[in-house]
Amino acid sequence: MTRFTRLLASTALALSVAAPAMAADSELTVFDWSGFEIDGLFTDYVAKHGDKPTFAFFGDDDEAFQKVASGFKADAVHPCSQMVSKYRDAGLIEPWDTSKLTSLDQLDPTMLESPVFKDDQGLWYLPSYWGATAVAYNTKEVPAEDVATLQVFADPKYAGRISLPDSSDDVWALAYLATGVTDWTAITEEQFQAAAAWLRSVHPNVRAYWADPSEQTQLMMSGEVLIAWSWNDGVALLQAEGFPVGFQREAKEGASTFVCGWVNMKDGPGNEDKLYDFVNSWLRHDAAKALVEGLGYGHSNKVGMGEIAPEELVTAGLQPVNALSLPQVPNDPSLRERQLQEFELIKQGF
Repeated sequence: MTRFTRLLASTALALSVAAPAMAADSELTVFDWSGFEIDGLFTDYVAKHGDKPTFAFFGDDDEAFQKVASGFKADAVHPCSQMVSKYRDAGLIEPWDTSKLTSLDQLDPTMLESPVFKDDQGLWYLPSYWGATAVAYNTKEVPAEDVATLQVFADPKYAGRISLPDSSDDVWALAYLATGVTDWTAITEEQFQAAAAWLRSVHPNVRAYWADPSEQTQLMMSGEVLIAWSWNDGVALLQAEGFPVGFQREAKEGASTFVCGWVNMKDGPGNEDKLYDFVNSWLRHDAAKALVEGLGYGHSNKVGMGEIAPEELVTAGLQPVNALSLPQVPNDPSLRERQLQEFELIKQGF
């Protein structure tokens, strides 16, 4: 089974059930992104306990938050960093016991540089991976010079041939970058309105707002879509199928970056020792290679990333680039809510 067909299967499960999608070890429930159930990430856990955790899947951060806020019980959830304050403010999570974390000293310390993640109350967030949202394109159909600017998404030449993620954070990151903003922690009303206007100008060009990387992959492989605002794993899936895909992270206006990680759910239903066995397996240094090869994401374990050949990082689109970047760090929750509401209006054509 290829990575593409495996992700299709896991995504179908994620969309078709409201309970845990892959029942295995009943003493640990993990709420994760579709496609992240890669064996190499929790090898140690399976070796010790004989089975995988029970997985439930989500397609985007807001969906995951709404589900747990509505009462869905899990032991650990895998949000990206801009969501952590929402989990904290809602009283859904508790700090990690650092004495039980075996690889904490190997994690990239720059990924914890926020009082939202770590404060005098403890460690609230365990960064696990990082990636980019940038321009994926069909290299046989799209000249490289066309994707040298993010304005390609508004180009009438590609009307009906582009796809954007059905993710408010990623779409607004694109819009801010396209309108000259690289820091969303201090957005003015003028900047918000300019980004919203840009998204409205792009909307008529959009063939589809992809819900997950497998849908993006299908759209591009079918030829319907030539250019997409993409995560690393969408590119990795296309590469695995031999599709001619490029990943432009150095457009004139830049690209976006993000960090995701684990939160410890308060009153989780499972076994706490197994929870720590799971995150320790995920964060160990030799899990980095499985993550890079499987999904094209960078691991938070610096030791593990240091063991990966530079050419592999280039293939995954993880090499250092000389370009502007909008980091998707924690920002104003009220701004995120406003962006979410505005995005829904834009998708409906308003």
